[in-house]
Amino acid sequence: MTDIQIERRPDPDSSLPVFSETHPVLARIYAARGVQSLNLLGRSLSELLPDSGLHGLDAAVARLVRAITAGEHILIVGDFDCDGATSTSVAVLALRMMGAAEVGYLVPNRFEYGYGLSPEIVEVARARGPQLLVTVDNGISSLDGVAHANACGMDVVVTDHHLAGSELPAACAIVNPNQPGCGFIAKSTCGVGVIFYVMIALRRALSANGWFAQQNMAAPNLASLLDLVALGTVADVVALEHNNRVLVHQGLQRIRAGKARPGIAALIEVSGRTRSRLVASDLGFALAPRLNAAGRLEDMSIGIECLLTDDADRALELARTLDELNQERRGIEQEMQQQALHSLARLELDESELPMGLCLYDESWHQGVIGILASRIKERVHRPVIAFAPGDDGQIKGSARSISGFHIRDGLDAIAARYPGMLSKFGGHAMAAGMTLDTAQFADFRTAFDEQVRLQLDAAALTRRLLTDGTLGAADFSVELAEVLREGGPWGQMFPEPLFDGEFGLLQQRIVGQRHLKLVLMEPTSGLAIDAIWFNIDTVHWPDTSVQRVRVVYRLDVNEFRGQRNLQLMVEHLEAIG
Repeated sequence: MTDIQIERRPDPDSSLPVFSETHPVLARIYAARGVQSLNLLGRSLSELLPDSGLHGLDAAVARLVRAITAGEHILIVGDFDCDGATSTSVAVLALRMMGAAEVGYLVPNRFEYGYGLSPEIVEVARARGPQLLVTVDNGISSLDGVAHANACGMDVVVTDHHLAGSELPAACAIVNPNQPGCGFIAKSTCGVGVIFYVMIALRRALSANGWFAQQNMAAPNLASLLDLVALGTVADVVALEHNNRVLVHQGLQRIRAGKARPGIAALIEVSGRTRSRLVASDLGFALAPRLNAAGRLEDMSIGIECLLTDDADRALELARTLDELNQERRGIEQEMQQQALHSLARLELDESELPMGLCLYDESWHQGVIGILASRIKERVHRPVIAFAPGDDGQIKGSARSISGFHIRDGLDAIAARYPGMLSKFGGHAMAAGMTLDTAQFADFRTAFDEQVRLQLDAAALTRRLLTDGTLGAADFSVELAEVLREGGPWGQMFPEPLFDGEFGLLQQRIVGQRHLKLVLMEPTSGLAIDAIWFNIDTVHWPDTSVQRVRVVYRLDVNEFRGQRNLQLMVEHLEAIG
């Protein structure tokens, strides 16, 4: 639907001595991503940043030490996405490993309580009798909830990574690399990474005061939780800068070595992936959606219990439930997406007439799936999109996804300042956000959102750019290079997986699985026939038997079928030429 511009990265200097034993194509890839030394790839735990700059850490650890040594009841308050589920699991498991007497968790049901530590969820927590609440992946905007917890005699430690508002909650400690005054340079650390750092510092403090010796127990190996940290980090689509690459790589290595928690092993099994060959994209596209489905359609406690259990049979049972929920979620999402696309088609607008900031609402839509819907529509029209679904008490809830150049949370903040009272509440970060408003305000908000986007973006920003690593030679189309690139990661946000482009002959094309295009391409200089697949195509335009030559943007992959391993191109974009 949107215009696509294919651009190539500038030719980098890949002749540095550090790359002398690296495959030339991989050396080119690394150099294009600014890697000047293989030590900067982020592979060893010794490369993790020290926690010395993490503001609020000492206060948080001191309160946790007091809670553990006094035998207090600690309650973890999580979030209902994959980062929240893994954060909750890391906190619960680590505290139990360190001898905490009573540790529970509570995740707000998104349909009853919404996001974060609200006063309502504090009341639910209060009934369980904890002395200390610890938020994970939320809390930085929970001013009223923290105040209510304080009034009820419960202390709160906030651990979060979302952007702070103009006022911070009155917690006894806040650990968030994105809070004002925090000197921790890895600002892209997500919720599970933040709580992992807190737990490492807590173990250090407990060791120093002799707690483990007093309890006649060894200090636990918290590296055993890195599979959870890796999953949450990839799922939250944060930048895979050096520190996050360390966490993800180490977690993947544990999984591949058969040291994953039973829940993660079960999720790998039900998703049809191979444990010994798992890569970061498998975490993001196979495991995370199954966990997220619980929070979107039912209760994230199903996913958390899957991650917490030590019983492999129980983990597999829960993973199968999550898989069923994910299939249901996909069905709901596809129906909603078709409705949204039909609504756009009925407007009979060409691309230039669409609003630059697009708001969509249907009273039949499901709250738990509007985030995915906004993401799918954004991919189609390449502009900021907010999808709304009915909420409670005459309100609607929206989930926003943005594009490069428009900071969605800051945009909402500007709207709230210009139109006081229009937004009941909102929060988020640069590329994703959530909000609530009265249904009667929808039309005015839709106009205000489009106006705000137009203030910050021009028409050129609405052209989708595909940045590639150039072309490959005929000899590079091999299983061997595909494996080299696969092992060269972890790849992810801001450290993108290698993407190439080139012109090919089109020998065969056919639909498989209703919406996927199976192709056979011909490499023009050698005549080599290469299998390729293009997922979720526009079946109105493809297949097209009149097309004989195509320009393709693709990734190299290995297709395993009945014991055979063959090269396959994963098509990102395809257009007819000639």
